[in-house]
Amino acid sequence: MTTFDYVILGGGCAGLSLAYELDVQGRLGDKTLVIIEPRERYSRDKTWSFWQVEPHRHEDCVVGQWSQFSVANQEKEQIISCPETPYQTIDSGRFYEKVRCRLMKNPGVVFLNSATEINLENSLVFNSVPPLIDPQAKLFQHFKGLEIKTVKDVFEPNTVTLMDFKCDQRGHVHFFYVLPFSRKRALVETTWLGPLSVGADDYDQQIEEYLETTFQVGQYDVLFQEQGAIPLFGLEAPQRPNWFNIGTVGGMTRLSTGYAFLNIQRHSKFLADNIYRLQSCRPFLIHKRYQRLDKIFLRVLERHPNLMPSVFTDFFSGKPSDAISFLSGRGSFGGDLSTILQMPKGPFIRAAVGF
Repeated sequence: MTTFDYVILGGGCAGLSLAYELDVQGRLGDKTLVIIEPRERYSRDKTWSFWQVEPHRHEDCVVGQWSQFSVANQEKEQIISCPETPYQTIDSGRFYEKVRCRLMKNPGVVFLNSATEINLENSLVFNSVPPLIDPQAKLFQHFKGLEIKTVKDVFEPNTVTLMDFKCDQRGHVHFFYVLPFSRKRALVETTWLGPLSVGADDYDQQIEEYLETTFQVGQYDVLFQEQGAIPLFGLEAPQRPNWFNIGTVGGMTRLSTGYAFLNIQRHSKFLADNIYRLQSCRPFLIHKRYQRLDKIFLRVLERHPNLMPSVFTDFFSGKPSDAISFLSGRGSFGGDLSTILQMPKGPFIRAAVGF
C-alpha cells in the first residue's frame, strides 16, 4: 500500500480546484498528493456559470460574460442589468486542461484511476465522490443543454435568458436557459426542478420545440451537449477524523439554485489556508442563514410548484444587486431580507414555521 500526504477522491471541479489552490499557495512543497479519478481522458463535459461577486483564479477559463439577464413567465418578462457583477460561464475543458497542465509539472502530484493500492488511513483525504442516491426519493435540478450554431442571426448576444417559464410545466417546475455566445451560437438548456421521472424522457424534443416556437429555428448544428442532475438535498457522506468532504458532497451546492462553482473556490482556499490545522479548526460551511432559507424555499417548491414561475420573476423585482448577492450567498442581512420580502408571504411563512 502506498501512502501519500494528501489524497483527493474525485478529479472533477472540486478535486482539481483544491489541488490547484494547494499548488498555487505553495502548500505542496515536499508533500505528496494523489488525485483518484476513474476517467481515462478529460474533455469538455460541463459549463459552470455564476455571477462574479468576487475575484476567482480562473478568469482565463471564462468563455462568456454578460452584463444583463432576463427572467420571464407567461405574464411578464424582466431584463435585469448586472454590470458590476457580470454573469460568467466557464468552459470545463479549458479548466481541466489548465489545472492538469500545472499539476503535472509538480513531481509530487500523481493521478491514478483507482484507490485500491492507496493507504487512506494515514493521509488527509478530501472526498468529492457522492454516495449512491435513490433516483426516486428526492428533488433534483435535472437538465440537458445543446450548444448549437444556426444559419441566421437569432440570439441576443448581450442578454442571458436565465429562466424562461413560457413552456409546459407538467405539474412541476420547468424553464429554459439560454447562454448566447453570438447571434448564431448559444447553449440552450431545458431544466426541471422535481423528480427525475418527470421531463427526463424527451429533453431533445423539448429543446427542439422551444427553438422553433421562441426563435423560429428549425435547423441547427449541435456543437456540444451536456446533461446532468443536481441533487437538491443534502448528501450523507463518510465522517472520519482524517476525511474532509468537498464539492457537492461537502455541501458546496446551494440547494435552492444548484450554483456551486464559487463556493467550491472559497472552500478550496479555506482548506489550503488551513491545511496544517484542519483537524482542529471549524469546518467551512455555507452560511446557516442560507441553509435555512434554502430549506424553506424547497418546501414551498414541493408544495406549490405552480407558484414558482411568478416567485422567480418577483424575486428580481427589488434591488437586483441584493437578489444576486442572495443567490451567490454573499448578501447582507438587510439585503437578503429585502429580497425575501418580494416572495408571496403566505406560502413562505407556512413553510418557515413547518405547516
